[in-house]
Amino acid sequence: MSAAIAQAEPKKKTPARQPKRISLQEFLRDYSDIEDGFKYELSHGLIEKTLKMNQFQSKLFFILNRLFINTVAFKNGGGLISEIDMVTVGSQLRRPDIAFYSGEQIKIMTPSSNQVAPWLAEVISPTDNADKINEKLKEYFDAGVQVVWHIYPASAQVYVYTALDEVTICIGNKICSGAPALPDLEITAAKLFA
Repeated sequence: MSAAIAQAEPKKKTPARQPKRISLQEFLRDYSDIEDGFKYELSHGLIEKTLKMNQFQSKLFFILNRLFINTVAFKNGGGLISEIDMVTVGSQLRRPDIAFYSGEQIKIMTPSSNQVAPWLAEVISPTDNADKINEKLKEYFDAGVQVVWHIYPASAQVYVYTALDEVTICIGNKICSGAPALPDLEITAAKLFA
């Protein structure tokens, strides 16, 4: 008798399950009021789940808000708000960490309207994906945002974008400016992270 060597048959690969895409209306219906410590955004019909701003990140919002009350935009009824719904391009829905809306924009906000913030800031955490950060940056400019701040608390830096290829890196006493959207919103990186 010859010994037969049993060979394992190769396992058949199961096709990867494709994530379910949803519409903007489905997203707004199902994800607008969830209070579970996460922030949900809609990108190309897919849900992106990230952590909401923590206390330290919220402190940056408070610092900027205190500075903002000295601007002409504040005197004209504008305001800073955190994690507000903003449809960017197509049916993409983002919730920027901090966004500025002019007094005129606030007057015409309704449940069915969409205003695009002229200035916004994203607080970048060590777990954020660089490709997704850059994708959102392009999306913001395509939607009409004029200035985007990427705030990096871990390295005490602020990248101030006025276009995809125009960036000022603020470190130490370098001034971070909100111009042209908020020309009188200025702070050094050192003061922001103090």
